[in-house]
Amino acid sequence: MQKDFTKKFSFEFFPPKTSEGMAKLRETRIQLAQLKPAFFSVTFGAGGSTQDGTLTTVLEIQSEGYKAAPHLSCIGSTRESIRGILNRYKAGDIKHIVALRGDLPSGMAVAGELAHASDLVKFIREEHGDHFSIEVAAYPEYHPQARNAQDDLRRFCEKVHAGANSAMTQYFYNADAYFHFVEQVEAKGINIPIVPGVMPIGSFSQLARFSDACGAEIPRWIRRKMEGFGDDTASIRAFGLDVVTDMCEKLLAGGAPGLHFYTLNQAGLPATIWKRLGI
Repeated sequence: MQKDFTKKFSFEFFPPKTSEGMAKLRETRIQLAQLKPAFFSVTFGAGGSTQDGTLTTVLEIQSEGYKAAPHLSCIGSTRESIRGILNRYKAGDIKHIVALRGDLPSGMAVAGELAHASDLVKFIREEHGDHFSIEVAAYPEYHPQARNAQDDLRRFCEKVHAGANSAMTQYFYNADAYFHFVEQVEAKGINIPIVPGVMPIGSFSQLARFSDACGAEIPRWIRRKMEGFGDDTASIRAFGLDVVTDMCEKLLAGGAPGLHFYTLNQAGLPATIWKRLGI
């Protein structure tokens, strides 16, 4: 399973909104760059709300000699606006894009001209051929808005058939969900790298909030254990490090083609897990 691909390890940031946030992210990047990741990805807000910050951040990363992959979401956008963003990325020598449907900003009711990630992938290929390596999202526990598991799998396959080169997953804490998803995809005749997304655990309340919003499941035993720690942050972090490291070891041993860490612009936890794994 997924054993024929070179393993790649990467980190994800979000574009800061303040000068203080930018300075902090630079410090985080300096620490994580020492681990020599394959690339850094940078998120793109709902409806393109952070597109300038995304561009600024990826160009800064590129200027420092590292590879950067901007996220690009299409929902609520026009072809012309997406075309402009793609041209700016190409002019900045960006060659790797994470293509997503994204979420509509609050109050916006129109999906736009490209309603699905597969539409965006197809549009990128039509506009720029093979210039960009295109990564898409995968949901081992299924997208929270999917009508059913079969529909979600079909949507993923459409993205691949439209021209995606690889995928990274939503985070999860059940390795079996990932392996089952990969088996389903391979049964459809699709063989691209599907890299597990990894969310380190630093705060139970934050994790619960994120998970409720994105549909990622926190297994009951993990949830109850962290609830039992109350406000003991040190115990939550120590337990989280053990849980996530163990899961990553299972994923890599089972053939996962790398790991993609959701850093929340923090270096400590992902760097510790990275070192524990001996990457």
